[in-house]
Amino acid sequence: MPMAHPHSKYQDFEGLREQAVALRRTGLSRRQIRDRLHIHNNDILNRLLEGEPPPDWTKRPNAKDDLRERARDLRLQGWTYDQIQVELGCSKSSISLWVRDLPRPERKRTTEEASAIARRGWEAALHRREEERRHTKEAACRAIGELTDREVFLAGVALYWAEGAKDKPYSRRERLHFINSDPNVIRFFLRWLDTLGVERERLRFRVSIHESANVTEAEEFWADLAGVRPSAFQKATLKKHNPKTSRKNTSETYRGCLVIYVLRSADLYRRMEGAWYGIVGAATASDQRNRT
Repeated sequence: MPMAHPHSKYQDFEGLREQAVALRRTGLSRRQIRDRLHIHNNDILNRLLEGEPPPDWTKRPNAKDDLRERARDLRLQGWTYDQIQVELGCSKSSISLWVRDLPRPERKRTTEEASAIARRGWEAALHRREEERRHTKEAACRAIGELTDREVFLAGVALYWAEGAKDKPYSRRERLHFINSDPNVIRFFLRWLDTLGVERERLRFRVSIHESANVTEAEEFWADLAGVRPSAFQKATLKKHNPKTSRKNTSETYRGCLVIYVLRSADLYRRMEGAWYGIVGAATASDQRNRT
């Protein structure tokens, strides 16, 4: 027995189209017509309703219709894209799509004047961005609040593992040995040592700095920050100047790096390393629980 053509039920196409058009003109939607005539093939439905506009009630309102009309009115008044953007608060790309069929307004400013306006606009945008950065950072800073000794300890372990000297199987160096150029990082590391009960007498300091810098001034700076005398510092490590490189750290605030050695710290080092792997293990276990 021959197989029926998949569109055999639509053989009376013209009669079906008359019914579909009549229903459309009474205000029915595509879905209503489809269900009424039992047409479940979108291609056939499109052909049946070709040229027939949808009823107004089925049209989804566009939230930007009012903005579009306002933008066109302003463009006809001779406003530029920049002016329309400031007035309506929408993007230039949207404005361009809305008004591209309208004639361009006559240039009323010189190139220099237009550049000055654009520059002021860019400076204002940069200022807004900087304000956003500042507000975000200040809010995040306030959100931290007070730290417990445990929180200081955990943060210090992560900091040391990222920045401090570490023991290797081929080179046993089980002692705390830390170097950094950021004063805030050094302050936190010293606070961490306080949490561990390390007295300042067990610390040794050394400045690592370029030979062209002021070594004495750098040692005084770091000594004041650490709360020790400059005499507690070992001989500075001077970095030779390489004329083939372009140094960026040449400002008056350049103090080199401070190296901190903790004497008799093998046990502290092992505690630090063990705590680090404890952090990793706890984070991994928590991640696995969240995945299951």
